Amino acid sequence: MAQAQPRNGSPDGALTLQRLEAHLWASADLLRGSIDAADFKNYIFGLLFLKRLSDVFEEEAEHLERDEGYDRKLAWEDPDEHRFFVPKRARWSTLRAATSDVGALIDKAVAALEDANPELEGVFGGISYNDKDKLPDDTLVALLRHFSQIRLRNADLTDPDVLGRAYEYLIAQFASSAGKKGGEFYTPREVVQLLVQILEPAEGMRIYDPCAGSGGMLIQAATYLKEQGKDPKKLSLFGQEKNVGTWAICKMNLFLHDLGDAQIVKGDTLREPKLTEKGALRVFDRVISNPPFSLKKWGDDVLGSDPYGRFRFGLPPASYGDLAFVQHMLASTTKTGMVGTVMPHGVLFRGGQEQKIRQGLIQEDVLEAVIGLAPNLFYGTGIPACLLILNRNKPTKRRGKVLFVYGAHECREGKNQNTLEPEHVARLAKAFRAYKDVEKLCRVVSNEEVAGNDFNLNITRYVDVAEEEEQIDVAAELVKLRELEEQRAAAEELMYGYLAELGYE
Repeated sequence: MAQAQPRNGSPDGALTLQRLEAHLWASADLLRGSIDAADFKNYIFGLLFLKRLSDVFEEEAEHLERDEGYDRKLAWEDPDEHRFFVPKRARWSTLRAATSDVGALIDKAVAALEDANPELEGVFGGISYNDKDKLPDDTLVALLRHFSQIRLRNADLTDPDVLGRAYEYLIAQFASSAGKKGGEFYTPREVVQLLVQILEPAEGMRIYDPCAGSGGMLIQAATYLKEQGKDPKKLSLFGQEKNVGTWAICKMNLFLHDLGDAQIVKGDTLREPKLTEKGALRVFDRVISNPPFSLKKWGDDVLGSDPYGRFRFGLPPASYGDLAFVQHMLASTTKTGMVGTVMPHGVLFRGGQEQKIRQGLIQEDVLEAVIGLAPNLFYGTGIPACLLILNRNKPTKRRGKVLFVYGAHECREGKNQNTLEPEHVARLAKAFRAYKDVEKLCRVVSNEEVAGNDFNLNITRYVDVAEEEEQIDVAAELVKLRELEEQRAAAEELMYGYLAELGYE
């Protein structure tokens, strides 16, 4: 049977977000010096997920035991009675009792858990704890002891999303410490919030992220519905992620946010899209993503005859896969759907094939807005990014037009990283919804004007952000100069008179 566990250190036993965040981040200190900081997340996330599954399993079993007439033995042994069945060898009490060959026992626990729950297959990312050079027994025992100080049952959480929010915090912390590598799987939450507020997902919609990363964009879409008083369970979430380790983090993240029904597949989205039906791409109401910036060798060598017809406007150059992702997203959108994506500024003005692709987007009238963001918002790169908003069913008043928004000053500057604050997100989202000219911020431009600029989408071509020079009143300045000259002459006369009185010639 389960061993008693502490009640999280608060008077009522509830686990607060602040304490959970601090506890999770402190777990990284136990690994410092043993493994690379960039790999911390893999091991810590795995143990966190194991602890959560085991604690909820125990909670469910104890609840069943209290039912009159129920076979108490079945409460701990019947897989049909649990959301996730945790075999005895995978239960936290078993792992916590280990003192030797701890890594091997954890690996066997993970394998047993995946065998018992096919939907968890691969979720632990294939990470092995059984490497005593990196993770000696004393380090793993310390980690297990550390996680044993908190209990992660549903009844212990101050609100159902505490664990998910703490997990997001941990992902952000690891992304920050991992620098450029961290930016590959994490988009700052405020940028995601801005995209979601613009796309306004609604109940019944199908939401898709072709570069799902850690799942933050899909989770924020569900959070948006919850904040609107709607049911996030009425969203259908889909994604694809190439990096197996990041895919595992995404799956864990979704499970911990109680969004385990999301369909997240593994694979290269451009070379081998997995979300298809009858030989065609599946389509979605909203597509939201932050693809890797300026991806090289993205598949141009094999996708000249794409079987899904995604690249109608042309193939981007081999060194810049950005607009390949944009065209994939557009092809994955319903006839009334929208796309919101993060892009590097280069896609707005580079020539050659990219210019032809921009021409296609304008002539087909699917580009609704270009929103420039402040520099240094993303981990691992200081270059400014932008948001492209595409709409295959623009409102009538927006047809034949593009909104350009200059958001370079919308941030709070930090020593190492700039951040979007809620007021910045609100102002940029409001600018999109209003879709009208605001001095120094945004301007609605006709497609004809964009075509006249050779389909260059550089924001400062359309939004005047230059500071006004102070007008100089020449006549008034001349008067001031004459007055100063007269004052100087009077001072000289006074000085010479004084010297003469003292006997100096």
